[in-house]
Amino acid sequence: MRRAKLALLLVAGALALVAAGCGGDDESDTAEPPAATTTENGGSETGDAANGEQVYASAGCGGCHTFEAAGSTGSVGPNLDDAAPSFDLVVSQVTNGGGAMPAFGDELSEQEIRDVAAFVSGS
Repeated sequence: MRRAKLALLLVAGALALVAAGCGGDDESDTAEPPAATTTENGGSETGDAANGEQVYASAGCGGCHTFEAAGSTGSVGPNLDDAAPSFDLVVSQVTNGGGAMPAFGDELSEQEIRDVAAFVSGS
């Protein structure tokens, strides 16, 4: 159940990104990701992509999403390679849910959410 919820959350996040459009004068496309800093609980504010890959797999995200870096070919949710969601969008969607994607804020730790966001967003 946990895997399905994370997968659905990532799907909804990617759908929201697609619905919002990708154009504009946003300079964040060329900006470098922020340097990793430590939170009060010792976690990284930007996440650990290597651990995020493990979270992605264990939470079952690939059951719904296509994501080449994870070797997943799910077709229920958005293709994350095409959607290319930002770190902040993935954190928000995984934490709070949205659209068809359930919230995982009560099932994954804040660090796990940041880690999967780093993996999915490439940050």
